[in-house]
Amino acid sequence: MTIRSPSSHESPAGRSAGFTLIELMVTLAIVAILAAIAYPSYRNYVLRGQVVNATDGLSAMSANMERYFQDNRTYIAANGFTPPCSTVATFGSFTVSCPTVLTATTYTLQAVGAGGTNGFTYTIDQAGNQTTSIVAPAPSGWVIACPSTWSTKAGQC
Repeated sequence: MTIRSPSSHESPAGRSAGFTLIELMVTLAIVAILAAIAYPSYRNYVLRGQVVNATDGLSAMSANMERYFQDNRTYIAANGFTPPCSTVATFGSFTVSCPTVLTATTYTLQAVGAGGTNGFTYTIDQAGNQTTSIVAPAPSGWVIACPSTWSTKAGQC
């Protein structure tokens, strides 16, 4: 009596091995659902990291302006020195500058986003008053106006 082992290319039922179209479609649907959930979370995570560039840049430039004021007793050009905000500084995707004319006792600094942070605007003045304005084309969950603080999370002041 001879015993034959089944061929390695045949399944026990005699069908060829592989995936059915239904199995592939179910797998594709699961991957699509996971991607639809994960991408917005990832985008918010990236934006939160980029917003730190704006707030850090404004804080650094504000400290430089206060240091300049301590040395010159004015925020405008004095004694041959120019104030720190007279030059545009870049912090990540944000550009920090003085959007208004400086006076001897006041300044306003502004960080404006570009690229992925287009629509994001943060400001601070000599008194430390912070404002946030996020408008389209920023992601809809981020669009907000905060008159007294910097927004660092989607939809929150």
